[in-house]
Amino acid sequence: MCGIVGIVGKSNVNQSLYDALTVLQHRGQDAAGIVTSHGGRLFLRKDNGLVRDVFQQRHMQRLVGQIGIGHVRYPTAGSSSSAEAQPFYVNSPYGITLAHNGNLTNVEQLSREIYESDLRHVNTNSDSEVLLNVFAHELAVRGKLQPTEEDVFAAVAGVHARCKGGYAVVAMITGYGIVGFRDPHAIRPIVFGHRHTDNGVEYMIASESVALDVLGFTLIRDLAPGEAVYITEDGHLHTRQCAEHPQLSPCIFEHVYLARPDSLMDGVSVYKARLRMGEKLAEKIQRERPDHDIDVVIPIPDTSRTSALELANHLGVKFREGFVKNRYIGRTFIMPGQAARKKSVRQKLNAIELEFRGKNVMLVDDSIVRGTTCKQIIQMAREAGAKNVYFCSAAPAVRYPNVYGIDMPSPHELIAHGRSTEQVAELIGADWLVYQDLEDLKDAVGGGKVKIEHFDCAVFDGQYVTGDVNEAYLNKIEQARNDASKATAEAVSAIIDLHND
Repeated sequence: MCGIVGIVGKSNVNQSLYDALTVLQHRGQDAAGIVTSHGGRLFLRKDNGLVRDVFQQRHMQRLVGQIGIGHVRYPTAGSSSSAEAQPFYVNSPYGITLAHNGNLTNVEQLSREIYESDLRHVNTNSDSEVLLNVFAHELAVRGKLQPTEEDVFAAVAGVHARCKGGYAVVAMITGYGIVGFRDPHAIRPIVFGHRHTDNGVEYMIASESVALDVLGFTLIRDLAPGEAVYITEDGHLHTRQCAEHPQLSPCIFEHVYLARPDSLMDGVSVYKARLRMGEKLAEKIQRERPDHDIDVVIPIPDTSRTSALELANHLGVKFREGFVKNRYIGRTFIMPGQAARKKSVRQKLNAIELEFRGKNVMLVDDSIVRGTTCKQIIQMAREAGAKNVYFCSAAPAVRYPNVYGIDMPSPHELIAHGRSTEQVAELIGADWLVYQDLEDLKDAVGGGKVKIEHFDCAVFDGQYVTGDVNEAYLNKIEQARNDASKATAEAVSAIIDLHND
């Protein structure tokens, strides 16, 4: 997952882009970048680190212009180099910069096409740079000195025809405008909105609606699957459906874990979806364990809090905050390396002994991915004096790799892969464990006022909506991940050896 933003303004947009990226920081803490355009020139700053660390005053002063895009990136296996920080740039045609959230599943084929047919060079291992070159080529073949919205939409249609996977994109065409588009299945989120100023209307495209809210923009709507929005430099907005067979199948894991609760995604309140997840869990516990002896429900901060509160309300038991979070430690799910994850959990959370001593405690988390974090948290609860520790996951068992932009590609890293609920409970040290049922999760997210018929639930059911993911592909990305991790470990070891010498 990553966060993207684009703004067409009536004054310098550097501060607004910065503010939007800080709101989207939960979507990526590895790297950040902003590029602006003024007078036909581009001004770029990107590097590894948090938004507040990447952009100092001297950088902000150089990012001049009334139009720009930004990106926050989270680390994927073996790709911690700042060379892969976004936005990416290609000079032909016109000078195009691009920021991307998601992952292409046919990147090898595209890389060959780009080199052999499009005669373009890709300088990194990032699929985002591949996507940029595909878009640039599709725009170049239109052969226009000055591209119109028809040319832009035709280029997006070309991208949809060639690229497979999940992607939400913002791209800036120097001197002309910003385009945002979404894959034909709408796997990754993207919205757009506007705000009125004394100088006229400004437009913003972003991964989540909360970025618009915080900056005073009014949400217009989500982009539909396969749709593109093009906003010219002078502030004219155009939209077009650019895919032949679009079908709304958004990533359901966005509602479970990735998105902020104050966001709306495809018209669905993330907060209300999580409330309904808690209701569904409570109903399952009442069905399967009507004589439960839960004394207190305690959330694992922060994303599970909403579900845990509703779970406690429906069970009629106390809800308590039992863990204090150190907010200066990054989220363990997106930290590179298992060793770093293990080390960080106790730095991140501390138990309040008063809430555990002598009680039967139900801990609630949004999901269980690797099991590293929840195992340590359960141990912390026992050390704090809990009599029994039960565990509840607001999501079903994560058994399959994600290939659309979330860093969990190896099934062997997933604790539930090939294991029963009872086996997972034993491994994490819980007295018993409850997973959300997949149909209940679908109903929690898509069963409100806004009805969504289809979701990408591949991490739970192994059904990949793009239809091009098979066992051979999964084995290939697992091997690539292992090779990248090995290379990273060898590089670190070499640095340590050199230092010791």
